[in-house]
Amino acid sequence: MTSDNKPAAVEAHELIMRFGTFTAVDRLTLDMPAGAIYGLLGPNGAGKSTTIKMLTTLLPPSGGSAQVAGFDVRREAVAVRRSIGYVPQVLSADGLLTGYENLLIFAKLYGIPAAERRRRILEALDFMGLGEAVDKPVRQYSGGMIRRLEIAQSMLHRPEVLFLDEPTVGLDPVARRNVWEHVQALRGDFGTTVVMTTHYMEEADELCDVVAIMHGGVVSAVGAPAELKRLAGSGATLEDAFVHFTGSRLETGGNYRDVARTRHTARRLS
Repeated sequence: MTSDNKPAAVEAHELIMRFGTFTAVDRLTLDMPAGAIYGLLGPNGAGKSTTIKMLTTLLPPSGGSAQVAGFDVRREAVAVRRSIGYVPQVLSADGLLTGYENLLIFAKLYGIPAAERRRRILEALDFMGLGEAVDKPVRQYSGGMIRRLEIAQSMLHRPEVLFLDEPTVGLDPVARRNVWEHVQALRGDFGTTVVMTTHYMEEADELCDVVAIMHGGVVSAVGAPAELKRLAGSGATLEDAFVHFTGSRLETGGNYRDVARTRHTARRLS
């Protein structure tokens, strides 16, 4: 349970992920309230994406425990997967297919009854502002449209929790703002809990009810953006709060692999 007695959509206790002798996530403990937009904030290499992969059952934790939508990520992995949507940083849409055809594949994978598929697909596309692009090949979509299509895919089975890993990487400011608006609408219209990673400070400040600041595999601080800024000092920004709680300047450049992945994603979205 969360501190304000609201049920937690995601709970992690002493969660650890090791790769050999390297500890990517070190004893992470978090409660993510149902219906909230929860951000994992930090530079590349902070452990954000690794945390998401453990919570979505893509990586088995080295230690600790976690529950998502009430299911244990180790013992009830299948139930967790049925209860979540996941949009990775790498693209998952097929550019040779139309928006409708992309969602039809996902509808079949999610086991949505045949009689409901067309209605659910059209509703999802319309909600994400893609109603006029139903029959257009995805290779003709803009970067922002592709991201919104991927979110529509992940929401077809109406998951309790939606995980977004760097949802606006490679997008221009207008497309980023459009994605933000649709993410906020998901919470407002459906009560979906959204867990997102980002290294954009303004994105976390704009979207998130709660953020966890991660650095070097550990959580340095957790709270509402306004609270963290207040604790960092008068007139502080969220970046100032990051420096305050980690003792280091936010560095988003990452290593060679991080840069290559980000540029590759940007090219495919452009």
